[in-house]
Amino acid sequence: MRATSRPTWRAGYLSAKLGTATGRNLPELCRDHYPRPVVRGLWFQAEIVVIMTDLAELIGGAVALNLLFGLPALQGGLLIAAASFVLLAVRTAGQRRFEAVITAMLAVVTGAFFYQTLQADVPPADLAAGLVPRFDGSASLLLAAGIVGATVMPHAIYLHSALTQERFAAGHGLSRRALLRAQRLDVVMAMGIAGLANIAMLVAAATMLHGSGAEPTLQGAHTQFAIGAGPLVATLFAVALLASGLASSSVGIYTGQVVMQGFLRRRIPLYLRRSLAVVPALAVLALGVDPSRALVLSQVTLSFGIPFALIPLLLLSRRPDVMGNWVNRPLTTALAGGATLVLVALNALLILLAFGSGD
Repeated sequence: MRATSRPTWRAGYLSAKLGTATGRNLPELCRDHYPRPVVRGLWFQAEIVVIMTDLAELIGGAVALNLLFGLPALQGGLLIAAASFVLLAVRTAGQRRFEAVITAMLAVVTGAFFYQTLQADVPPADLAAGLVPRFDGSASLLLAAGIVGATVMPHAIYLHSALTQERFAAGHGLSRRALLRAQRLDVVMAMGIAGLANIAMLVAAATMLHGSGAEPTLQGAHTQFAIGAGPLVATLFAVALLASGLASSSVGIYTGQVVMQGFLRRRIPLYLRRSLAVVPALAVLALGVDPSRALVLSQVTLSFGIPFALIPLLLLSRRPDVMGNWVNRPLTTALAGGATLVLVALNALLILLAFGSGD
């Protein structure tokens, strides 16, 4: 838990601090301070990150509808896409309403996953042993990279700077320092809850799947929850998966608008962007690609996108000419740099194992 939650909230806090200190978001600052080819490259990979985020959540929602109602994958994907348009309408109607809806969905996800963990009867000794980092070939490293991508979420790094910028511009009667304190609390709570929910889901699923002979897929986990803990827990698993997909896909679309406008000074209507963003996910569902495999690969792609967000964030937030009196302390820069190096090393090792040993 400590290995994933601390880098996550530190990155989110640095991004919020950047937006508060400069009044600009991370993509805008990259455009201001880096050469055009670098900016275009950063924009291109950021768009891939947003697409992979949306792909994962839409596929996850489609699987949830299949588990709950037996809907075919493509039909479920179409329904999730339609529901995301409704959430997008809530977003345009007002920031507070949108945040309230997303918060309610996250509460459902967190409550469901923690209830599953309590019902799974997790052996304490096995849980303690699982906290020790270790790898068993490229397959386990692939899963580790996917977990990192799902927890740190590079699109959230771009988003936090934009949200702080938006709130300050709206004028809440708060000083920059008070706004940053409030934002830091938001980041710690949001990232902490997300990290704990991920841990709860992994622990419960691992407990139910271990030694069962079932396939390590979403469908397999759902079946084992029903067998080992009862149909209520299995239903909560599917409901949490559905709520997570709807909440994250809407946030991803807003992030896509931030990165395009920030890096390129271009804007397209949100509904058009949403229509384009669902195409890759619907194509994956229509082609019959294994949903669990597609989810893991999408999260691995997010893991590869993390350094492209963290490195510019770190370099900009350590510069006095950008941050003024809000510049990072040397210790903050060192800790953030260390976390970034670990993530880069993880991705490099994954590439070496995948293309070197052929394992």
